[in-house]
Amino acid sequence: MSARSDAKAPRRRRPVARHGELRSPNPLVQLLAILGVAVAVVAISGVAVGAFAVWDAARSVSDNSVALEGDDAGQLPPTIGEIEGGVNMLVVGTDSCEGQDLELFPRCGIDDDGLERNDVTMLVHISDEPRRVTVVSFPRDMIVPIPSCPDGEGGRHAAMSAQMINVSYGYGGLPCSVLTVEELTGIDIQFAAAIRWTGVINMSDAIGGVDVCISEDISDRHTALSLTAGNHTLQGAEALQFLRIRHGIGDGSDLARISNQQQFMSSMVRKLQSDAVLANPQALFSIATTAVQQVNNQQLVLSESLANPTRMVQIAMAVKDVPFSDINFLQYPTSYASDGLRVLPNTASADMLFEALAENRPIQLTGDASQGYGVEVVGEAEQPAAPAPSDTAAPAPEGEAPDPAATQPPATPSEAVELPSDIAGSSAAQVTCTVAER
Repeated sequence: MSARSDAKAPRRRRPVARHGELRSPNPLVQLLAILGVAVAVVAISGVAVGAFAVWDAARSVSDNSVALEGDDAGQLPPTIGEIEGGVNMLVVGTDSCEGQDLELFPRCGIDDDGLERNDVTMLVHISDEPRRVTVVSFPRDMIVPIPSCPDGEGGRHAAMSAQMINVSYGYGGLPCSVLTVEELTGIDIQFAAAIRWTGVINMSDAIGGVDVCISEDISDRHTALSLTAGNHTLQGAEALQFLRIRHGIGDGSDLARISNQQQFMSSMVRKLQSDAVLANPQALFSIATTAVQQVNNQQLVLSESLANPTRMVQIAMAVKDVPFSDINFLQYPTSYASDGLRVLPNTASADMLFEALAENRPIQLTGDASQGYGVEVVGEAEQPAAPAPSDTAAPAPEGEAPDPAATQPPATPSEAVELPSDIAGSSAAQVTCTVAER
C-alpha cells in the first residue's frame, strides 16, 4: 500500500469557497456571540476574541503559523465584520507525544516512534448565504492517494498512490494533509489548523466541559475511560479520553469513534450557542487566552491564512446564527477493503455531497447516525431563541418605492439534495447517545 507515483493528475478543485470581504461592522457584543463548531474551531475563534483584547499577545499566533500552497495570507485592518462567501477549513487532531504529560499518556514514554499522524481529520465547510455548516470527518484508516507535498526545505516529497490518510501529516505536515483532502474531494481549502492532545485538554477546560449522553455503561482499558449510563459533563483529560475511545463502543472501529466525536462536537455547538457560555465574558476571555497559550506551547498550529485575528473573527461571526438543523456532522462514505482492516473511499457518493455544497443546496440525511454503530439518535434539541432582526436598510428617497432587489439576497437553490445512505451522520438538532460495544 505504499506505491509511489507522480503520474496521476489531481482532481479538479471545486471553487466552493472564496476569500471574503467585510460587511458593515456589527456591535462588539455580536462578536462574542459565537466561538466555534468543533474543538479546534473553538480554539481558532477563541484566539480571535483574545487577539482583539490583547493584540500584542496574538502576534505569536502569526509567528508560529505555517504556509499552505497557494496561500495568500494578506493582512486585514482590525475591522469587525462577518466574512462574505464560503469558507473551507481543514481541522486535524494529531497523536504527537511532543509536550505531552507522561502520566496521562504513558505510552509516550514507552514506545514513542517520534511520528505525528492526523488521527482526526475534518473538513469544516461554511456556506455563503444562506449560512449552513457541514463538518465532514475522514476515517484515519481510509486508503487514499497522497500527492506530492512540500518537504519544508524547498523540495518536495514524491507522491504515493495508496496510503492511509493519517500518514499525510507525518509526511509533510499540515500543508500535506490539506493537499491530500483537496485531491480527494476536489475542494479548495483556504484555512487549516492542527491541535495536539494537551491542546484539546486545555481547550475543553476553558469551555467549561461538554455534556455527553451514554446509553449503557461503557469501559475502555486503552483510554482508561469508564462511564455509567446517563448524562455526563466531560472536560480536561476525560474529554480527550471520550474523543479517543473506540474500544467498548459500537463495533469497536474508528468509524464508531468518529460518531462519538460528532456527538461531542454537536453538544458543544449547542452549548456555545446557549447563554451559558456566550453571555459570560469571563468564560469567553478564558477560551481566548487559553487558545493563544496553545499556540505558544506548540499544541495548536494554524495556517498563515488563519493566523490573522480579524479573519478569525470574520469566520466565527459567519456561524453565529446558523440553526442547529443546518449544522451537520457527516462521515466521508467508505466500504471495507478486502482485508477488513482498512476502508476505501466511495467517491461516487462523496461527489454528490460535495456537489451539493458547491451549489449551496441544503442536504437531507438518509443514512444512520454512525457507520460503526457508535451512537443512536434519542431526541431533538431545542433551538435557542433568535435575536430580533435589526432594520439596517437605508430608507428610500421620498416619493420613491423601495427596490426589492436592492435588499434581497441573491436566490440560491432551495431543493434539498438527498444524500446516499452510506453517508452517515447527524445534525446538531439531533441528540445522540453513545452505544456500548456489541
